[in-house]
Amino acid sequence: MASPGLLTAQSVRIKQAKRLATRAFRRKSGRFLVEGPQAVREALEHRELVIEVYAEPDVATRHRDLRDLATVAGVRWFEVDRAAIEALSETVTSQGVVAVCSLVDVTLDQAVRRTARLVAVGVQVRDPGNVGTLIRTADAAGADAVVLSAESVDPHNPKAVRASVGSIFHVPITTDVDITAATKSWRDQGLQVLAADGYGSTDLDSCIDDGTLAQPTVWLFGNEAHGLPDGYDAIVDRSVKVPIYGRAESLNLATAAAICLYASARAQRR
Repeated sequence: MASPGLLTAQSVRIKQAKRLATRAFRRKSGRFLVEGPQAVREALEHRELVIEVYAEPDVATRHRDLRDLATVAGVRWFEVDRAAIEALSETVTSQGVVAVCSLVDVTLDQAVRRTARLVAVGVQVRDPGNVGTLIRTADAAGADAVVLSAESVDPHNPKAVRASVGSIFHVPITTDVDITAATKSWRDQGLQVLAADGYGSTDLDSCIDDGTLAQPTVWLFGNEAHGLPDGYDAIVDRSVKVPIYGRAESLNLATAAAICLYASARAQRR
């Protein structure tokens, strides 16, 4: 039985927050869920984004800094029972704390500024884990922005947020972008556009050796199963393959993105 004062899974607030698991309601309300102490901590560092926090009673003791950050930020903190936190969680074993935050995506012009030197683009990326990992990798490599095409999964999807491990709050993200039109604009402003393609006409080693990667760069990464759509060769500067020295048939999206982004990051910092 729930302790007095604890919100339960039947509470109106919990039922409303639970609806944020769907993309349509996230867009309608302008909010999304952030789960786990590390991700909530990152969210509270951007206090203007956090609307409220739901936590089991022992979280305030186990993660005292979270309660302190919420207090300083003026964010409402609601204690909930186990059933309520599980209703908001998509993990097998909830870590006991979930925040409701404002959506983080911005416009394309706000994300990719004229000073940008490294941008990661997901084209028709359908797996939320891959979207979250792309955001995390771009953040780690020091990218200026993450751009997602209109056919890509929502970065506010709970699985994508969890896979980003807080990086969703660190790097500007823009969604629902017409990549063909954006590519023309980027090239006009002096950014080269490279497509990561297992069948590319040049390889990453050559781009490193000839200085290509030292230039301001937009990297396009395609769908998990089918890669980039037909016709993309015509709108990019180069199609680049990551050389495979062993017998593996290919690399997955997240691995290829990490290799390409870090190669660019290193070249740009020499």
